[in-house]
Amino acid sequence: MQDRKLDTSVILSGLKLDNPVVPASGTFGYGNEYKDFYDINILGSFSFKGTTREPRFGNPTPRIAECTAGMINAVGLQNPGIDAVIGEELPRLKTFFRKPVIANISGFSIEEYAYCCERIDREEQVGIIEVNVSCPNVRHGGMSFGTSPEAAAEVTRAVKAVTTKPVYIKLSPNVTDIVAIARACEEAGADGICLINTMLGMRIDLKRRRPVIANTMGGFSGSAIFPVAVRMVYQVAKACRIPVMGCGGVETARDVIEMMMAGATAVQVGAANLRNPYASKQIVEELPREMERLGIERLSEIIGCVE
Repeated sequence: MQDRKLDTSVILSGLKLDNPVVPASGTFGYGNEYKDFYDINILGSFSFKGTTREPRFGNPTPRIAECTAGMINAVGLQNPGIDAVIGEELPRLKTFFRKPVIANISGFSIEEYAYCCERIDREEQVGIIEVNVSCPNVRHGGMSFGTSPEAAAEVTRAVKAVTTKPVYIKLSPNVTDIVAIARACEEAGADGICLINTMLGMRIDLKRRRPVIANTMGGFSGSAIFPVAVRMVYQVAKACRIPVMGCGGVETARDVIEMMMAGATAVQVGAANLRNPYASKQIVEELPREMERLGIERLSEIIGCVE
């Protein structure tokens, strides 16, 4: 093994990634916040902040709560809006990131999803469009589209009708049957599935006898949800023919390999970036050493190897 070059690359819907490590949307901004910590070109790619048609301030504060082995957030899709992302963020990103980026798009109606995806599809630097139908932190939108096979399929069809680039649908774990929703998206034309988004959680301030965060509930993320994510990635990868991007509680190179064995082609790193800005960098650097320890020569060969 030591005499051979270990191959960390994967192919995601025709896009070659140097490695499968992809910081998750909402934890990496538009890349600018992290470029001063390290050269983010070492990443496979990254998914930028969830973008909507209009600028959003997000939910009232406080909107972050700590938990054992995780955190709850109710940021509420704070973003500058699609015009600012195309006019300001992507041109700035191009000055320091040389790889195709994953564009995360959120919406509050079918029309908004289609409008934003059609706009972002024209951007040269966007390699994959990730459609978020699974945000638990906003009312009247987001997760409401991702908890029913019919609604998720409707969004998928609308977006695919106006785009040319691969479309991945990001699904919510807050459902009874994740496979039914993933299959509905596949049948509607999705090129891939991303899962899981955050689970729904809540903390209470015992002295105040009130919820810790202003939104009452929010998205629970962190290492505590990793086993749920692995289970859902495994189920969907076995049931669908399209690739899966795994996400949820990933903190180490071993987590990446475990999720790939469950069926993920690429693996997103979320909450770990908020606690440690070098988390994704450290995972990328540790991957070859972990491959060597486990006798893995090519990462692509272990995708879905668990029966």
